[in-house]
Amino acid sequence: MADEILFNTASWIIGIGLFVILIGALEIGRRLGRRARATIDETAKSQASSLQGAIIGMLALLLAFTLSMAISRYEARKQVILDEANAIGTTYLRAKLLPAPYATDAVNLLRQYVAVQLDLYNAGYNQERLQAVSQQTVQLQQQLWSIAQTVSAQDNRSIPSGLFIETLNDTIDLDAKRTAAFQNRVPGVVLWLLFGVAAAAMGVVGYNDGLGNRRHIFGVVILIGLLVGIIWVTIDLDLPQYGLIRVNQQSMLDLQDFINSDLP
Repeated sequence: MADEILFNTASWIIGIGLFVILIGALEIGRRLGRRARATIDETAKSQASSLQGAIIGMLALLLAFTLSMAISRYEARKQVILDEANAIGTTYLRAKLLPAPYATDAVNLLRQYVAVQLDLYNAGYNQERLQAVSQQTVQLQQQLWSIAQTVSAQDNRSIPSGLFIETLNDTIDLDAKRTAAFQNRVPGVVLWLLFGVAAAAMGVVGYNDGLGNRRHIFGVVILIGLLVGIIWVTIDLDLPQYGLIRVNQQSMLDLQDFINSDLP
């Protein structure tokens, strides 16, 4: 349930919520520090400062680890879209070699297939639209495979039919691979741990700030802003259909332009 909330919420909303939480943790820590300031000795202050350095170092490592995971998944999604566009394009070219009327039918279905793949990417948070587009994808795949079966049954030694079946199979496999790549996100437990460590770090920073005689508001707010920015980018990279940082669909758009312009 917690992971569903995390992955179905706009990244900017998460960023704002995290900023508020970190400010709250900072203020709570600062008030605790002010209460302890009159009774704490220099040794305890030094220990608190060391603890702050340790927890911020832990937070930095966790940030680097999580961001690396998100970037690797982002790159994998980019590659699978390129591979899928290439496979569809090859299938389209080979479909034109099929005997009539199957060539025309296959080309028209592939033209629809590319449009549906782009619709799937642009569906965003609309679950009903996502489900409808996914069903359309399956239906088009079934229709294309039916054509492949028919032409193969007519002449199972036909080279164009064999080539078409080969790349159509690759296209269907890559659709499943793309779906898996888009659903492969940074585990929710890692992100929740990151939020917890960030809140704890800001609490310790606030505590040390409260132990001093002067507040360092500007520096602390800059620190929180940078921290929220890095976490927001990490989350947004991991929301390929919902976030502001979207996976480039140019290869699929170029394919659509080519197919639409390549009219008989």
